[in-house]
Amino acid sequence: MRRLWLMAAMLATASAAHAADMPDLPILRGSFTDGLSKASHNWDGFYVGGQFGFATTDIDFSHAPKSMTDFMLRNSVLQAPVGGWSLLPKNHVQSTGFGAYVGKNWQIYDAVMGVEANYSYMNNISSTASDSMGRILPGETAPTGHTYTYDTRLGGGASLKLKDYATFRGRVGWDGGDFMPYGFAGLAIGRAEVSRFATVTWQKYDDFDEAVISGGVVTTVHRHLPAGSDTLSSAEQRSNAFMYGWTAGIGIEYAICGNFLIRGEWEHVGFSNVKDITVGLNNFRVGAGYQF
Repeated sequence: MRRLWLMAAMLATASAAHAADMPDLPILRGSFTDGLSKASHNWDGFYVGGQFGFATTDIDFSHAPKSMTDFMLRNSVLQAPVGGWSLLPKNHVQSTGFGAYVGKNWQIYDAVMGVEANYSYMNNISSTASDSMGRILPGETAPTGHTYTYDTRLGGGASLKLKDYATFRGRVGWDGGDFMPYGFAGLAIGRAEVSRFATVTWQKYDDFDEAVISGGVVTTVHRHLPAGSDTLSSAEQRSNAFMYGWTAGIGIEYAICGNFLIRGEWEHVGFSNVKDITVGLNNFRVGAGYQF
């Protein structure tokens, strides 16, 4: 028994001495993390920045005179058909712009959610269109044997200049370390200078057959006689017309030098009618900001 105790004591002494001679490795103390964890930027917090972009815009003037002609021809047989004419074209405009943004992010694990207000001033998004067209339109119910028609001509024009717009949007992104791809959607409000005019001219005709007796011979003669005419005009101009719509898009943001951010994004904005003119734009832009 004494030999067993002596042997155990000798083994314990040798093990302690061997451990004392081993190098002091961090991994043995639980602090070696290089290569085992991912360094990640913390996207949580407020941020501000500026941006520069290039926008392609479609301005649809086709029904710009509609509400004007509807009012001028109200309660008449001409109101519905003339109001449905596509008088003016859809124009395509390109321009640059610049602006600023401010927002706040909340990060939950790798998900980043946030809200952002974004302002863009547009350098020269403006367009003008004018044209005229004519049609023969059926008239109201006439007495037996008679037919009413209207020789109608519509002329008009419109112009629009988009000065600036702001969007209020929600963002959802994914933490990729020092970069974050994201998507967004929200509301948009724009400010534009708008003008338009419309002129409607109509000549009414009464068509009927008339029996004419000449020398005891009865001859049927077709009559095409004027039965009234009128010219109606309307014009209006607004230097600050507000447009409301929606926005959606995608982008990617990079964190550089700590809290400095750079981004690139595509944004689509669709505005509702302003004076019967619709505007839709695609804005491609880059920006730089700072996160607090």
